Amino acid sequence: MPRRTATMLASTLMLIALLCAGVFIPVPYSEMSPGPTVNTLGDHDGEPVLQISGRKTYAAGGHLNMTTVRVTSADYRMNLVEAVYGWLAHDNKVVPHDTLYPDGKTEEQSTQENAEEFSQSQESAKVAALRELKVPVKSWVIVSTVVKDSPSEGKLHAGDVIKAVDGTTVKEPTDVAKLVTKHQPGQDVVFTVVPAKEQAAAEKENKTATKTQDITVTTVASDDTGEKRAIVGISAGTDHTFPFTIDIKLADVGGPSAGLMFSLGIYDKLTPGDLTGGKFVAGTGTIDDDGKVGPIGGIEMKTVGARSKGAQYFLTPADNCAAAAKDTPDGLTLVKVKTIDDALGALKDIRSGKTSDLPKCTTS
Repeated sequence: MPRRTATMLASTLMLIALLCAGVFIPVPYSEMSPGPTVNTLGDHDGEPVLQISGRKTYAAGGHLNMTTVRVTSADYRMNLVEAVYGWLAHDNKVVPHDTLYPDGKTEEQSTQENAEEFSQSQESAKVAALRELKVPVKSWVIVSTVVKDSPSEGKLHAGDVIKAVDGTTVKEPTDVAKLVTKHQPGQDVVFTVVPAKEQAAAEKENKTATKTQDITVTTVASDDTGEKRAIVGISAGTDHTFPFTIDIKLADVGGPSAGLMFSLGIYDKLTPGDLTGGKFVAGTGTIDDDGKVGPIGGIEMKTVGARSKGAQYFLTPADNCAAAAKDTPDGLTLVKVKTIDDALGALKDIRSGKTSDLPKCTTS
């Protein structure tokens, strides 16, 4: 066999071997890509995304789109060829697998966590919008979750209203941890609670639950790193009673990042006129009960997805601005927001055509 032919054959076989290795050898990476974007003012799967009853609503035009990111599943094992392709693809992003699924989190655990965050973001969106409209919302501290095999299991239950800890009135979820950690591991803590069933029954009859119980829980030492502290194995959260019904109908979406856009959609539906002036506005950001906007992940994917659907303006959490501004899609204006007030002010400028006044994102 001629030397040149042998060399070409050897090179071809080596290339085939490398390609096979690239296809069959898994790498510890996952991929993010632009996901669907949904207009909170419109319909999804045949029904309105925002459904409000018991209060006068107004027709709202334009777009206030929430945005999403697609990610590979927790059990998907990317190969080297896919990783390289993802790195080279402009609209995709390859990240370490542990970035999306830390501590060996399973697909089921991730889905459950995302569902819980999505539910909480809806509640906060409602509260923020109604508070902005000066509509009273009743709030109280509850047991959000109870850790399996913890001292609280079987004693405290999700939905129990925490009125006091050791006789000290609880006003915020953070008060609970502060009061528990005043103890040493092994000491007793007394929770004064309204049981979840009592609370649910009172809400159904539009009454205030008054029947309380004192529940004693023995603390244990925390098992995380750092100084050991007393814990009881619960997380505290906030629940609300709204003066009318607001339902958010959007399946197959998780995480907290749609909070801002849900809040703006609710505000728009409850006020005359169009917040957007008919413009296509998209955005992202968590929101808390006080209307503060927080950062999210996958900002680059969300701006790409929004622009591909026609968005002209993108409401961007201030903490995500620098990253988003590094690669802004052509024709999309990134607007920096820190609160719902910022977002409403930006929308006022957009619908009035005063776009030079908008607080735009920069790379610094």
